[in-house]
Amino acid sequence: MKAKFILLVALVAIGVVQANACTNFLVGRKASVDGSTMISYSADSYWLYGALYHYPAAKYPAGTKMDVYEWDTGKYLGQIDQASETYNVIGNMNEYQVTIGETTYGGREELVDTTGLIDYGSLIYITLQRSKNAREAIYNMVKLVEKYGYCSEGESFSIGDPKEIWILEMIGKGPGRKGAVWVARRLPDDCVSGHANQARITTFPLETKKDKTTISSKNLKRIHEPQITTIYSSDVIALAREKKYFSGKDEEFSFSDTYNPLDFSGVRICEARVWQFFNRCDPKLMEKYISYIECKTKERMPLWIKPNRQIGVWDVKDAMRDHYEGTPWDTSKGMGTGGFQSVYRATPLFYKSSEGTEYFHERPVATQQTGFTFVAQMRSFLPRQIGGILWFGVDDATCNIYLPIYCCTNHVPESLSEETANMFKFSWNSAFWVNNWIANMVYYRYSDLMPEVKDRQIAFEKKLYEETTEMDKKAQLILRDKPDQIVKILTEYSNSKADQALKEWRNLGEYLMVKYVDGVEKGMENGRFKMNNKAIPGEVIRKGYSQEYIESNLVKPNPERFRAKTKAEMDKRK
Repeated sequence: MKAKFILLVALVAIGVVQANACTNFLVGRKASVDGSTMISYSADSYWLYGALYHYPAAKYPAGTKMDVYEWDTGKYLGQIDQASETYNVIGNMNEYQVTIGETTYGGREELVDTTGLIDYGSLIYITLQRSKNAREAIYNMVKLVEKYGYCSEGESFSIGDPKEIWILEMIGKGPGRKGAVWVARRLPDDCVSGHANQARITTFPLETKKDKTTISSKNLKRIHEPQITTIYSSDVIALAREKKYFSGKDEEFSFSDTYNPLDFSGVRICEARVWQFFNRCDPKLMEKYISYIECKTKERMPLWIKPNRQIGVWDVKDAMRDHYEGTPWDTSKGMGTGGFQSVYRATPLFYKSSEGTEYFHERPVATQQTGFTFVAQMRSFLPRQIGGILWFGVDDATCNIYLPIYCCTNHVPESLSEETANMFKFSWNSAFWVNNWIANMVYYRYSDLMPEVKDRQIAFEKKLYEETTEMDKKAQLILRDKPDQIVKILTEYSNSKADQALKEWRNLGEYLMVKYVDGVEKGMENGRFKMNNKAIPGEVIRKGYSQEYIESNLVKPNPERFRAKTKAEMDKRK
């Protein structure tokens, strides 16, 4: 990890920071096709090299300390007590299928405590090493920041296990004050939810003698009681009153409106991505919230909704590849698409006219700046070593492959290792760089190349899904007959799929380069290039720009600038 830390320090030092980036979608077990719980995540940043992280299971003698480094920057924060036993963690899932994702909402800057010893990223991976279920993870997270301090901005966490999914929203108490204020809510089993850099928990039930479903942190020992669905820090309202953020009745208190008040970006850039996922799950319901996303009305979207059908892992993957297609904000439409109908826009998100008026680009879920992305599938109906699959990909989800990584995997394939390459070191053995190679070809000729990439992506992922379904069945027999072999065999399987995907995508990149080199397209017949015995192309197609682009960008701005002169006009020359 140290090489990555040094790189991150250098990048942050020169100001390469991207806000309003990450996205999480959540699916309860009764809302899914097969009874899985699911959490998706895109770790989006221009400085993040996409890799699969691994923390091996271990046991430690009493008194052992562990160093904590800030996940974003690599800055050394200090030492905390090591647990006596830690669990295997692969990516953002551990061997018990516990998964944690996040999106940063920032919130009130004055509440950041730079003296804290634990940042949001370290909090995730330390917690995964110490937790056997989602409730234990929440307990560990709040106790860790209570004891050692929290040094990050406001954060929304997605926390899940095979039976339930929780949303935990947290923010610090200010300089020199340990701990954080927070609220955690359990997602109803038949619902879906999401967050994308905007706090979304508004009002919530408060602990009373009559309410058996809610507890404050004073009664945190009751966290494992199954009826508990809301938990909050006992001082979450008191701090807001002290800071003069809130003065109403306790029952009117809204975490999001107090600690992360909505602004234009919060609605139009962040909440819009959640709307997109909800819209995929129930478009009729979400019609009423179009005006909210367009900043015309104030009524907020619900924290969760019940989908109009059960959601499959493939639905969540598709949602992570979305660019608002088919919605009022479809980025495949309009002037910004360029000559090849690109869904991407030049950064930054906000820009100004010559008169100083500020404008913005849409910020869809799928983006060129993704480091890594996953769809975590947690299955209570399978043994824990087999039940957890991290469908993991690097770079932009639009053009990548989601690979099946079993939760017991204890070795990272070379193509996904952070030791293979970095943001300044290209390698053909790095899935991140090979995926970027393909994606950056696609970005500039989207309408030509993306259909080919999509066809290959669908076919390869379908094959992976079918093979993994068969592996699930084989693994159950292996676990029964040779239990000591299960980790080795599932690790080899996960690694072999990563190797196959790298080879497949290298071949795809070579094919795209040959077919579309220099802005033209070589003709094909029956799946083969048209050529003679001297390897000279039999057909070269020059498609040029789209008609819309020609009319809008070349003709209308200055009709005479590029108009070809007629023969009559040429004959009239003086």
